[in-house]
Amino acid sequence: MLAKAKYRKDYKQPDFTVTDIFLDFQLDPKHTVVTAKTTFRRLNDEATHLRLDGHGFQFASIKFNGEDFKHYHQDHESLTLDLTNQSAANFELEIVTNLEPAQNTSLQGLYQSGEGICTQCEAEGFRQITYMLDRPDVLARYTTKITADKTKYPYLLSNGNRIASGELEDGRHWVEWNDPFPKPSYLFALVAGDFDLLQDTFTTKSGRKVALELYVDRGNLDRASWAMESLKKAMKWDEDRFNLEYDLDIYMIVAVDFFNMGAMENKGLNIFNSKFVLANPQTATDDDYLAIESVIAHEYFHNWTGNRVTCRDWFQLSLKEGLTVFRDQEFSSDTGSRAVNRINNVKFLRTVQFAEDASPMSHPIRPEKVIEMNNFYTVTVYEKGAEVIRMLHTLLGEQGFQKGMQLYIAENDGKAATCEDFVSAMERANEVDLAQFRRWYSQSGTPELLISDAYDEQTH
Repeated sequence: MLAKAKYRKDYKQPDFTVTDIFLDFQLDPKHTVVTAKTTFRRLNDEATHLRLDGHGFQFASIKFNGEDFKHYHQDHESLTLDLTNQSAANFELEIVTNLEPAQNTSLQGLYQSGEGICTQCEAEGFRQITYMLDRPDVLARYTTKITADKTKYPYLLSNGNRIASGELEDGRHWVEWNDPFPKPSYLFALVAGDFDLLQDTFTTKSGRKVALELYVDRGNLDRASWAMESLKKAMKWDEDRFNLEYDLDIYMIVAVDFFNMGAMENKGLNIFNSKFVLANPQTATDDDYLAIESVIAHEYFHNWTGNRVTCRDWFQLSLKEGLTVFRDQEFSSDTGSRAVNRINNVKFLRTVQFAEDASPMSHPIRPEKVIEMNNFYTVTVYEKGAEVIRMLHTLLGEQGFQKGMQLYIAENDGKAATCEDFVSAMERANEVDLAQFRRWYSQSGTPELLISDAYDEQTH
């Protein structure tokens, strides 16, 4: 089947949204049972059908408000419910699915890698766990209960705060997590395994004590301390420079060899590949240490620019990535050498991003159409996106930029926003007209400057 292009202009608000979801994982690498109890709210009174994304698992059962439900149509990408005779504004679906993490080689959804089990849900991986409105503009509060063999998986982690745990007589144990902040499904995370653990705390400027936990593969604890120091430095900097304070009781990082991506900013539970986090003074270079500090900061800064305020749709990816790259660049400049960091950033832009802009791969930082979303995690969306943010900072100055940031966060906290929402906040906070500036979001290619100069001998 040929993949069909999706267009930004075709965006439509969903007919239904999700307010709360309770996930129960009976975890086993060969056979995991997932029970998802999801509370839906109807946004469009005229809607008679609810289409849920889902594939790559075995569908077991569905209940509507506690009763068995048969009025649905299934294909290889979705489950569509006929709600013609169901007019309730709010309702609960209970869906049971069976997964085989050990057989999942897509590196999306829930999969086994090494001896551990983990998730990767950005951009569209959650739909491989259960049927869901798997789109970034559907934000819900998640409660997650994980049950697994205690010997094999002594640590069971998910988003939010740890609210309950217990032992079972058959050698299994369980942990329950609750994330009070609404988030899209792509920010859901689960990790189960056996790790070494580095613990610390950070006290926020309002006096809240946050537990910091860094999980690493067994034997790697001696390489973890720099990542923890980098995290605390990033948390302090975000308070001082952007007035943004961390919001949960715990912040966890899992840095393991078995994670197949680079790094992922899941709410309260960042997952990294070890090579981006771990360093030993005997083998690591100064550049290694600076790179670790930068990537730890980048994923932490997403807590506000990406998680608390997320993207309405994937065409807006630069809204979170361009802005967060700008923030991590500023962090590195404030804590290190601003001149050296700027030279390195521009060097990378000129050698890698300029080449992309001059190639058939050239695209604007906010694309107009997409076939496969994963292809848009590009240096244009990230690095050129950061330069566009930097131009706004240059035009408005630090004070004006911070005024715009505060308005943007205040208006969009807990929501799914667009690039336009960001530019509009900057515009209104500073009473400037940025109509011309908006072209940076829709025009691809590297601008060419024609410069002519003249020298006046008399006035010098």
